[in-house]
Amino acid sequence: MKTIAMLGTIGVLLGCGGSGTPTSPPTPSGDGATVQATPSITFTPATTTIAAGATVTFDFGSVAHNVFFDAHSGAPPDISGNNVNTSVARSFDTAGSYSYTCHIHPSMHGTVIVQGH
Repeated sequence: MKTIAMLGTIGVLLGCGGSGTPTSPPTPSGDGATVQATPSITFTPATTTIAAGATVTFDFGSVAHNVFFDAHSGAPPDISGNNVNTSVARSFDTAGSYSYTCHIHPSMHGTVIVQGH
């Protein structure tokens, strides 16, 4: 299972340094992915790619976060509230791009890209 942590700055963890070398598109994970929320106020990486039917588990650490998906057909239910020290899973059955924001920290944005079977 792929792990996605909310740590540090997005550019460093996504490999967006100044090397000028293009990166390969992410490979979808059929097993799903995990997004970990830490005291940092970023989703890292900002984008994850999974296969249709996979699950993303949002692990919330010691700082409260939530996940609200942009209105989009096929988007899973939001994860509202102030989530601390808990995990919440969401399944993505329909191919598409699903952007989300933490309403507690509006500068936090992420995207789950779901690729068809």
